[in-house]
Amino acid sequence: MSRGGSQQATLAALAANIGIAVTKFVAFLFTGSSSMLAEGIHSVADSGNQGLLLFGRSRSKRGPTPAHPFGYGRERYFYAFLVSVVLFFGGGLFALYEGYEKISHPHPLESWPWAVGVLLGAIVMEGLSLRTAVRNANELRKDRSWTRYIRDAKAPELPVVLLEDAAALIGLVFALVGVTLALLTGNTMWDGLGSVAIGVLLIVVAVTLARETKSMIIGEAASPETQRSIEDVLRGDDVIAGYTQLRTLHLGPEDLLVAARVTIADHREAEAVAEALGKTEQRIRDRVPIASVVYLQPAPHDAAATSARDDGRDDSGDDSGDDGSLR
Repeated sequence: MSRGGSQQATLAALAANIGIAVTKFVAFLFTGSSSMLAEGIHSVADSGNQGLLLFGRSRSKRGPTPAHPFGYGRERYFYAFLVSVVLFFGGGLFALYEGYEKISHPHPLESWPWAVGVLLGAIVMEGLSLRTAVRNANELRKDRSWTRYIRDAKAPELPVVLLEDAAALIGLVFALVGVTLALLTGNTMWDGLGSVAIGVLLIVVAVTLARETKSMIIGEAASPETQRSIEDVLRGDDVIAGYTQLRTLHLGPEDLLVAARVTIADHREAEAVAEALGKTEQRIRDRVPIASVVYLQPAPHDAAATSARDDGRDDSGDDSGDDGSLR
């Protein structure tokens, strides 16, 4: 669902932004509106961003190599980070510059019906694109808030498209308000202020995207729900008396590395231990399908480790999450 949904939303946003960009540039040629030019550049940047997301998605499907034994899944995060860079420089800073130029060197709007008509049409197209992204995201968001969903999402495409489409829709409203006030008052400063507002909005969105994708590039753990599912398997396994140093790390949106030190419940031969742990690893994969890499390291048997099976605490008495189990 997440794979198909994010691709559908990205393709819908790409088609909408290409069409919108063309109409905005046509309107700019007829009106000379800086808000329209800023919005046109914004749509071009958005179209390029969707292309980056699709390219990163394609690149991430490559299999493991000796140089990259865990594959290329996290390459999707790198291209999502590039999106924030393009949005910051290609959209935000350019819109600020255009707004400054319009305020400093005002010139009257020409053929204003073009500007209003294109903006209204763009609002409709951008709204349809946003609706597609929201519909796909709602299948994954469940009862979480939108802020929580964007922060917790491991696949970058849907959150990026959601933020871009929302920013584009708000930016179009800014442009429409700026053009309308310029027409009503005869003061083209309002058009320039509309462009400045668009620039500030895009910079805020770009910084938000950069912060969230940076966390995934560095390496982020599984969600608390996924972590608890893994712990439930370990606690419910008769072979395992306890565990410590549980670690999880996303190798990609749908690939998770799981590692833990486990204490075997009774004294067994090495071959029997290996066979038992192999079955436990399979149970973890059955419970958490994205757990593509699972390492369970046998640890010396002691009473403290045994207690970890009951309360999820390590030798020091700290919670299993606090002893370094990433969540």
